[in-house]
Amino acid sequence: MIPSTSKKRPRVPYNRHSTVSPTTGLRSTASRSAGLSSTAALIDSFPDKTISENSKKLRRTSSHPLLSPTPSPTTSFNDLNTADVILRLFLDPTAPIINVSDSLNSIDNNNQPNVQIYLHSPVLRRAKYFSALLSDRWQHSKENLDSAENKIDQYLIPLKLGVAPGSIEVHLSVLELLYTNDFTNVIRSAAVALDILPVALKLLFDECADYCVKYLEAVPWSEEEEKRVINLIPYLREEESEELLARISPPKYDSCEEMLHGLILAAIHSSSNMAFVKAFVAKLLRDFSSRDSARRVLEKAFETSLKIVKESLEDYSSPDFRGDHNETEAIQRLNLHTAMTNGRHLLWLVERMIELGVADSAVKQWSEQESFTADLQRAFRDDAWRNIVPGFPAVLLRCTCKLANAVASGTILAARQVRMKLVKDWLPVLIVCKDAALSSMLPNHKSLYLELEDTFLRIISTLPMSDAQVLLQQCLSFSTRNVEDCPHLFTAFNTWFRRATNQPQGDR
Repeated sequence: MIPSTSKKRPRVPYNRHSTVSPTTGLRSTASRSAGLSSTAALIDSFPDKTISENSKKLRRTSSHPLLSPTPSPTTSFNDLNTADVILRLFLDPTAPIINVSDSLNSIDNNNQPNVQIYLHSPVLRRAKYFSALLSDRWQHSKENLDSAENKIDQYLIPLKLGVAPGSIEVHLSVLELLYTNDFTNVIRSAAVALDILPVALKLLFDECADYCVKYLEAVPWSEEEEKRVINLIPYLREEESEELLARISPPKYDSCEEMLHGLILAAIHSSSNMAFVKAFVAKLLRDFSSRDSARRVLEKAFETSLKIVKESLEDYSSPDFRGDHNETEAIQRLNLHTAMTNGRHLLWLVERMIELGVADSAVKQWSEQESFTADLQRAFRDDAWRNIVPGFPAVLLRCTCKLANAVASGTILAARQVRMKLVKDWLPVLIVCKDAALSSMLPNHKSLYLELEDTFLRIISTLPMSDAQVLLQQCLSFSTRNVEDCPHLFTAFNTWFRRATNQPQGDR
């Protein structure tokens, strides 16, 4: 569930007990080549001795390797000579201050509980957290301070860190960004932005947080990074999270269906790499989690394509001859080509619906096409289609055959009326197509006709005997010159006669 941002409060510091840890997802420095680097160079610049000794001797810091700072002439990061604030970063608030030079690697591994650095109040005030923290104490005049030592003690500011590995390093990076403002060179991956953003939010360092958000808006995320973004969204203001939410939140409840429908249309209308596109979309449909959504988008596409085929055949079967003969002929050719193209779309859609087990509605619609099948019979009795779309009858009969097979095999449990109407309306089309193709029947067409004949006969065997009697008589055209070539027809009639001669148990 994506967090809601409808009621956002102004940005507040992170609570250390929040489920969104400021250092969530930090990686070890050994495994991150492009992220936050080791703090060894920065730590090497920290004081070697005690606080009092440091006031007398301090080595200049070498730049933190991640940040490449460009300090101002008057203030630089971790400069005791000019600092007026000493900041303690500690993992364990009860542990004593440890000289960081005693164990450089232990800091890098987060075994060292305390780090102290020397900072400047004007720079710290860029973060509202420090601005608020310093506001009362900063009212005192510098003349009231006895010495630099007292000054350091007076402005010792504790900053509690989480215990997650890498937290010290990230906080040091953000603190140095207060000085350098070098966001472009520091934040160069989504992982780094996600490491820095929680700390910037906690310190109310708005410029840094804003840059992290803008960076995350513009770059891709891994799946794990996306989870971290979702966890951070509740801590952002509504206007800040708007673009991030837009990427991961569907604009409305049916956006998945709109996307699927668009992909289906792209697949059936694709002119280049059609087979590859259709195969890809077919796999997406198979793997889609919501079968009901897949059903709805396929049914919608099916209805659209069927409507176009029917309208094209109706225009072809009842042309308007008021225009020029050549113009009328061109329109007729266009009508047939339109019907053929959308017939292919129907075949692909029927295959997908049967594959997903969602063809119930398609079977029902296909069985309610009395007017359409009448137009088909008129069109196929005319020889004009042979030279324009010779494969058109086979396309529609394949649609019929696939749907009828699903019914006969029990894949689709169709009602008796649907089964009867399916055979009643489409059996005459099969007969017309078979008669028209007898003189030039292709081998693949012959196998299609035989398969559909057998399927219709199997469906007829599931109907009441009165319905079966009427339909079987129309199937006599299935007979061939060699009666041994139509065993399916003999089986169907023998079954009917056997049932007709059997008396029910109660009548004996």
